[in-house]
Amino acid sequence: MTEAILEPDLPIVDPHHHLWDRRNYATPQAPEHPFMTAIADARRYLLDELMADTRGGGHNVIATVFVECGAFYKADGPVERRVIGETEFVNGVAAMGASGMYGDWRPCAGIVSRADLLLGDAVKPVLEGHIAAGGGRFRGIRNSASWEADKDVLGPLNRVEAGLYLSDDFRKGFRHLAPLGLTFDAWLLEPQLPDVIDLARAFPDQTIILDHVGTPLGSASYQGKLPERFGVWRDNIRELAKSPKVNVKLGGLAMCFCNFPSFLSEPRAPSTQLADEWRPYIETCIEAFGPERCMFESNFPVDMGACDYPTLWNAFKRIAKGASTGEKTALFSGTAKRIYSLDI
Repeated sequence: MTEAILEPDLPIVDPHHHLWDRRNYATPQAPEHPFMTAIADARRYLLDELMADTRGGGHNVIATVFVECGAFYKADGPVERRVIGETEFVNGVAAMGASGMYGDWRPCAGIVSRADLLLGDAVKPVLEGHIAAGGGRFRGIRNSASWEADKDVLGPLNRVEAGLYLSDDFRKGFRHLAPLGLTFDAWLLEPQLPDVIDLARAFPDQTIILDHVGTPLGSASYQGKLPERFGVWRDNIRELAKSPKVNVKLGGLAMCFCNFPSFLSEPRAPSTQLADEWRPYIETCIEAFGPERCMFESNFPVDMGACDYPTLWNAFKRIAKGASTGEKTALFSGTAKRIYSLDI
């Protein structure tokens, strides 16, 4: 049953979504990881699908920020520069939206792509290439540091070694972001939060955005351990919030890694259930960082494993029900506009 849209006039900037076309990817022969099951119906997620969610769902989404997902890298040229193809592709989508032909909204008003910071000083030309390709929309990069000894936790997303953010080579590359005015999105798992705490302390002038409230774990060897580990997560979030240039995205809790009861549930969970499951994490972050350093995110299409786009934003609005008008503005649009310098 379709839910009535709560606060339909509230302006929203969705600061975290992806675009991709995976229709030609080979189907794995091994049993699929829950991550792949969750996105099975989203092998194609491009402007049409994004528009159906953001503009057709009833919420007042006025702009979005694209975050890297390995989409449309160049097929040739120096390996380290192939990632610039993603920025070129997304800037084209953004230009389509900026034409006004698709309504009064600005998809991909900000672009967060990838560059391999392990390149050290050699990453600077790659960053400059992104800036040149971004049409004034390129805002920063994301390097995922997500790692877990239990490989069943991440499944197909096992891509890096432990301790990426602590690496000297990584930090040699990382130091080039602030002078270029670029942000850094950090994705890692809850047990790794001390790594981003250390990174933020080492680079106090760098704007960092923690994705997905730090990704609490409740799957594989962490099955059933969300309550047990909540205190550890909370303490690390409070410590991270002491670094004033760190911000946090409130979302990603519909992913398989968290494994709340709503994940892949049938029938689909209503926004009331989602709000109850997610509230302790989101309210803890808002208390620690303040609304001016927090932003609700969709993480679509990944988070469709638990709900559709309208239901997700209804859940966020239920959680923020008691917030003041100014606090809601920050949480749903203002923080994203400021952190990503969106001209909208």
